[in-house]
Amino acid sequence: MTNDRIPTGVRVAPGSVSATRVGERTFEGRNDRGSTVLIGPTSVDGAFTPGELLKAALAGCAGMSADSVIARRLGDDFTATYWAHGTSDEAENRYKAIDEEIVIDGLDEMSVEDRAKLINLIERSIEKSCTVARSVGSAIDLSTTINGTEV
Repeated sequence: MTNDRIPTGVRVAPGSVSATRVGERTFEGRNDRGSTVLIGPTSVDGAFTPGELLKAALAGCAGMSADSVIARRLGDDFTATYWAHGTSDEAENRYKAIDEEIVIDGLDEMSVEDRAKLINLIERSIEKSCTVARSVGSAIDLSTTINGTEV
């Protein structure tokens, strides 16, 4: 499919994303800045499933929400990985629960008091700023652990 044949929505505006069919059950997701992601079933190499994109959005949003709070305490070069775990319930064809896990290098070396303070700040930052979690949080059970501490 050439670009001149790609249908354009009439409501396209900043913040819009698209998914254009590029094959059987396979789509190219695109944002208004030109970034792309391949969306498809698990059988398509290099593609994210829609559920994986949902989990990636949750993980990425948590990371973006907590980044400056963590950097102020651990420095700009800290390393962290944000995970979102869960599989969909096949009978209901939906996610009933997604567990977020945050692993931050250096957190376990902090004093118990400083660690608890930072975990609390991270939790509050995500609760306040993560649009994705705020949007889906009432629809699915969403839990978070930070270096093994449930928040």
